[in-house]
Amino acid sequence: MIINNKIRINSDLGEGTGVEKDIMPFLSSCSIACGGHTGDKSSMTDTILIAKKYGVNIGAHPSYPDKENFGRKNISISHTDLSNSLMSQIDDLERIARSLETSLNHIKLHGALYNFSANDLETASIIIELMRFKYSDKILYVPYGSLISELAIENNIKIYYEVFLDRNYNNDLSLVSRENNNSMILDYQKMLKRLENVINDNKIQTIGGDYKKISADTFCVHGDSPKIISLIKDLFNNRNKINLNN
Repeated sequence: MIINNKIRINSDLGEGTGVEKDIMPFLSSCSIACGGHTGDKSSMTDTILIAKKYGVNIGAHPSYPDKENFGRKNISISHTDLSNSLMSQIDDLERIARSLETSLNHIKLHGALYNFSANDLETASIIIELMRFKYSDKILYVPYGSLISELAIENNIKIYYEVFLDRNYNNDLSLVSRENNNSMILDYQKMLKRLENVINDNKIQTIGGDYKKISADTFCVHGDSPKIISLIKDLFNNRNKINLNN
């Protein structure tokens, strides 16, 4: 979904929820699970084909190699093993994409790795090194104001700042833990308000009610959100209610 070239909606897909055919028409890009937390050749192939049908950009969604915890917990892993695992995941998806006559547009880390690498220097440096030497033609989706975003800019890696429409934020712009009952936003009207605030005023309301500076190039609605299909349809059907300043 792209509105006035300002609102790009993305989603994390190929994660076994089976929503791809329903929500793909409303997306501008999708990040496809490629074996770390879930995903296999069949799911990657199916998701790419659906994305191609609707002209949606595809990206890799690599994770800690941790299917047991769905990539949502930090694990102990050497730098070499993490780097090799990420390359293996991304390359597996890229090979399938090429066989289907398409290519990867971006890379977006999943779960605990996304959150931890945002501000951990050693982990962020692993990601930046991979981007520099192997995936320099891809866009890296990163949180606004994060260490990894700063390192990417310093190393001339193209980034998209990503803001989550269906997740609540803490005051430090970290995501409220999924272990908390208030981690998710399941009201499309609140999502529309977030879009307005971020686009018009570069601000986001945190779980504590404060407003913090932020910027976004793409907005995520998770493919495993309990109400993903209705939420994304409601966002699309009510997109004209978003009051943009210019």
